[in-house]
Amino acid sequence: MTARDLGKLAITLPAPFISSRGCVELARRADQDWGYDAIWLAETNGADSFSLAGAIAVATSRITIGTAIVPVYNRSPAVLAMSAATLGDLSKGRFILGLGSSSHAIIENWNGIRFEKPLGHVRESVEIIRQALRGAKTHFQGSLLRSEGFRLGLVPKPPVPIYLAALREKMLELAGELGEGLIVNLFPVTALPKILNAYRRGASKAGRDANQDEVVCRFQVAVTDDVPAARQLVRMAFTGYVAQPVYNAYFRWCGFEAEAIAVADAFGRGDRTASAAAMTDAMIDRIAILGNADECREKLAEFTAGGVTTSVISPIATSREAVEAVFETFAPRRGC
Repeated sequence: MTARDLGKLAITLPAPFISSRGCVELARRADQDWGYDAIWLAETNGADSFSLAGAIAVATSRITIGTAIVPVYNRSPAVLAMSAATLGDLSKGRFILGLGSSSHAIIENWNGIRFEKPLGHVRESVEIIRQALRGAKTHFQGSLLRSEGFRLGLVPKPPVPIYLAALREKMLELAGELGEGLIVNLFPVTALPKILNAYRRGASKAGRDANQDEVVCRFQVAVTDDVPAARQLVRMAFTGYVAQPVYNAYFRWCGFEAEAIAVADAFGRGDRTASAAAMTDAMIDRIAILGNADECREKLAEFTAGGVTTSVISPIATSREAVEAVFETFAPRRGC
């Protein structure tokens, strides 16, 4: 199996155990040495995605740089447009703005912003950002957001594409209607048809053909002969994630009804051990990529065959060396 059988390959940054400067060095290696197609930057409670993207943009020359994702709630549309324009310029057209609604925990608990009406907030944010990125003076009065008279001092050329992250049907349809690409993660391959159908349905309603759109999926990957230990790392990292209402509903929609309910119930009682245990081995094996290198490639290939166009490698690891080893395993220039 060659790297091209897996579609486009990307790395995710920030990565555990690695400083921001270290992430820039990994980005340089992904660009110059490993031959990856893209770097997709996550944002939770670590590095600011735009700051890191700027450093990466000037340290690389070929590779695509995208956010997957930054939330639409904790920065205004004007600020998001300025950041995207700056990164489009710094990267010489290699930047993609990936946006999403995020979660109650991040937006409301951490940032003190009401996490309400995510569909409307995403829609109105994108409309304002698009006005600005076209170089127009903004003129928008929505039910949630407004912007009047803002104009970018630096209009990016070529225009910065906007990709949208989505979980269930309504947001997937909105992503198809407004986005130029889709960002997804943590689902079984059996859920891929209904994910793509909802996205394409939204595009069709807008008179747009989404069949050639990029579908970016971040995969949690452990290249290991100790799969039980890797499963425990997944539980440690994602039990709280699965317990969050918006993601819990998503996992139920993906076919994990009993598991998702059990995780949330135990988490709500404060029983973290029971909550983690409710993420069964079978569930983890369907949403994460665990095993030896060949087994991991075979699992990724199933998603590619189903319609994922870009596989973003997110290492499940316990050290910097292990993170780099995972990236090296899937590097296109290392003959994977």
